[in-house]
Amino acid sequence: MAEPVCFCFQDDGAIPNSRLPLLVYRDAVPADAAAIERLFAANRWPPAWRDGVYPFHHFHSTAHEVPGVARGEVSVLFGGSGGEVLTMRTGDGVVVPAGVGHCNRGQSGDLLIVGAYPDNGPGPDLRRGVPEEHDAVVRAIGRVPVPAADPVQGVDGQLRRLWG
Repeated sequence: MAEPVCFCFQDDGAIPNSRLPLLVYRDAVPADAAAIERLFAANRWPPAWRDGVYPFHHFHSTAHEVPGVARGEVSVLFGGSGGEVLTMRTGDGVVVPAGVGHCNRGQSGDLLIVGAYPDNGPGPDLRRGVPEEHDAVVRAIGRVPVPAADPVQGVDGQLRRLWG
């Protein structure tokens, strides 16, 4: 079982980020949207959308998220303005903890991502780092449960060990 690459980001006052690491799984999901949806669903992350990544800083305070790249390539700035740009390509999956900012910084014309959220939470909200909401979203992030399974590797996957 492949070990994901982990990234941690600090609260920057606008984007709270998370104490949990962002998990990058390279070449770990099928190059097919329907197959990615089946994989995520089998691991208790029901697929929620097919699209790209918003071109503005945003995060979810009520849910973790997994985008899996079915086709194309995208550069995403994770962690807010002081974070890190990572290139996601066909076959990559990234588990984004609640609170971790992400923003599209450029993509191929054929980009298609499947997104999902774990089945043990209320589902996602959309936050943009409004300073007046900071304390409330930090509290909300702290209440988001650890998923029952890794969306890419299943019940015995790395997520529960790394997020334990």
